[in-house]
Amino acid sequence: MSKKLIAARLRDLENADSYRSWREIAGELDRLEGGDAWKQDEMSDDYDYLLIKERLEHMRRLRKRGEVRQLVHDLAEGLHGNLGNIANPMLYVYARVGTKRLIEEYVEEAARCLDYICVGDFGDFSAEEKVLFFKRTGTSFGRSALLLSGGATLGMFHLGVIKALSEANALPRVLSGSSAGSIIAAMVGTRTDAELPAIFDPDGLDLQAFQAVSLRQMFKGKALMDPTQLEDCLDRNIPAGSFVEAFERSRRILGITVSPSEMHQQPRLLNYLTAPNVVIRRAVLASCAVPGVFPPVMLEALDYNGQTVPHMRSKRWVDGSIANDLPMLRLARLHNVNHYIVSQTNPHVVPFMSEPRRAGHNVGSFARQFASVASRDLAKVTQRYFGGAGAGRIVDLLNDVLQQRYSGDVSIFPKHTPAQLIRMFANPSASDIRRFIREGERATWPKLERVRMQTRISRVFEDCVAWLKEQGLRRTVSPRRRVQPIRQAPPAQDFRAAS
Repeated sequence: MSKKLIAARLRDLENADSYRSWREIAGELDRLEGGDAWKQDEMSDDYDYLLIKERLEHMRRLRKRGEVRQLVHDLAEGLHGNLGNIANPMLYVYARVGTKRLIEEYVEEAARCLDYICVGDFGDFSAEEKVLFFKRTGTSFGRSALLLSGGATLGMFHLGVIKALSEANALPRVLSGSSAGSIIAAMVGTRTDAELPAIFDPDGLDLQAFQAVSLRQMFKGKALMDPTQLEDCLDRNIPAGSFVEAFERSRRILGITVSPSEMHQQPRLLNYLTAPNVVIRRAVLASCAVPGVFPPVMLEALDYNGQTVPHMRSKRWVDGSIANDLPMLRLARLHNVNHYIVSQTNPHVVPFMSEPRRAGHNVGSFARQFASVASRDLAKVTQRYFGGAGAGRIVDLLNDVLQQRYSGDVSIFPKHTPAQLIRMFANPSASDIRRFIREGERATWPKLERVRMQTRISRVFEDCVAWLKEQGLRRTVSPRRRVQPIRQAPPAQDFRAAS
């Protein structure tokens, strides 16, 4: 009977129409299949359960006794994202929802202690000391980022991933996008939380980005598609303005990657720190310029008077996925990121991706290693027997594509089907977008609890720092003078109107 019931519930799980429904069914399956029993048993070779149990009891004891200075000291010394290997992916393969209860209790207690320190009124622990603790310990702990890969029309899958994360209050403030991912990242990074739901309405989106050109135009422009069609698409979906304007309005940290179209240039991650005045729409246009499909793009920026001017006039940029699909190192250096959630839709990557399993290396990791070695060997052979700058440049591009890291600490990807490749450069209809969003949501639901657990503490750090800053402003401003927002909320279609 149990086998029939499990089979029936598995079918229900596959057809769940919401995360709430999916989670209820997954929880029932955990009870039927033994996942709940595994979660209740704190022992495992996959993490140091004795250390986690000791730290949990110690934090709880100090908080209940009100020993805030000792608690602050111990958290500053011992709070780490992967303490005792609790971020081990193997801890999320035994149950469909969550992991060991001990780990969940530890994470929640750490978050509770941080909230207690943040809002508590302590005679021997000043507000200035609080701010210093949260800034220093938060920097040491790090933060998470969401990275959206390229993939042409397949990149609409990212919308579903973001929808699921947003509804679970687990969407990181730091996000980057390459190629198709840059469109979705820019749509999110230029909008406030209140405006975000609008981008998940398929009937309200117009993503007609592809328009083939004539044979004469193709030879003249050296591209298959009309760039003006893509520009119009970006104008319809991304508010006008620069990276720094988007940051000041949404408080999200948006990054867009672009690759150089010629030698002697390096790929760049454009954001409010590295390129504050660069126009976002133009950066996205460059990141989407797949060589041969769209022509290379010159970036544009806003000058001191707010006028649009060329940025690095002599340089042209192309598809961000070629050299830097997932800019992890740059995000780490610029924004203290040490945990990466990746939504991956590149068609040359997804077939080799798989979920973590108990048995050693998987086919995907072997294939990636083989591709990396093969590309290096190809470079050597080409340079030795053919030479020439053109051949070398092609091989360099091939190396850039094959030798990148394409997965994160948590990787979310669609089911691969050969039929997807046929419509990669086809304009999606409303029904196509609806299907992509649902696929993205469904692929994210099994990862949501893992994302929530692994980002819980860093999100508390961000919330506490923001709250303490707000309290500090209230203390330093005259009672007769209210604190004004950084910038009034402008119209949804053009946030430069507020400046």
